[in-house]
Amino acid sequence: MISSELLKRFAGARRVTVLTGAGVSAESGVPTFRDAQTGLWANFKAEDLATPRAFRRNPRLVWEWYEWRRKLVAEANPNPAHLALAEMEPLFPNFQLITQNVDGLHQRAGSRRVIELHGSITRTRCFDEGTVVSSWEDTGEVPPKCPRCGGLLRPDVVWFEEPMPQAEMGRALAASVHCDVFLSIGTSALVYPAASLPVEALRGGATVVEINPQRTPFTEQAKFVLTGAAGVVLPELVADLKRASRA
Repeated sequence: MISSELLKRFAGARRVTVLTGAGVSAESGVPTFRDAQTGLWANFKAEDLATPRAFRRNPRLVWEWYEWRRKLVAEANPNPAHLALAEMEPLFPNFQLITQNVDGLHQRAGSRRVIELHGSITRTRCFDEGTVVSSWEDTGEVPPKCPRCGGLLRPDVVWFEEPMPQAEMGRALAASVHCDVFLSIGTSALVYPAASLPVEALRGGATVVEINPQRTPFTEQAKFVLTGAAGVVLPELVADLKRASRA
């Protein structure tokens, strides 16, 4: 049940910012980095594969692991949480969705204003130049080579030991500081700098709402806490927002 007080906060909001984490994608069957690896990858830790050092040491191994992850993402579908956020977007004059996820499920659900803090597994870029590459000659080499410089290609994601993309982080911070309502959904509140965004929203005077099945380090600071799966809570919230807007 969504409280009337929370609905009042939304009713007076013009700027709404949302941060989503791995818990949202997990409801679509996309494994999180905290999940145990399976199949051929059971003997590896994700943290040992998702680094520049790992790629330099064994680029084929890292590329093939990401090909496996890409296959999992391609087979996944947006869940009710993704769809509800896409429905929420046009309800507010200024709406911004920030995600830590790299699977593109928000866009596939229909969300248009998406900041991808950690990149996208659906894109590929050159390891040497950093430029996004959309096509290349299939020579059978693994990883394939950049058609421009001959360097190795890699997924366009942010690995451990790499800095966050400055442009995306700057936009995310601005959207957090200047919003009226901020929703933190399906995120552990442990991974920085993304975990700092709800704190910055609080400092900016926003009403901050946490939606998560479990408590997080941020729970005590949130103004409203909706305990439950995002795929259950968000459709109810959006339905109530639509009813309130028609009243």
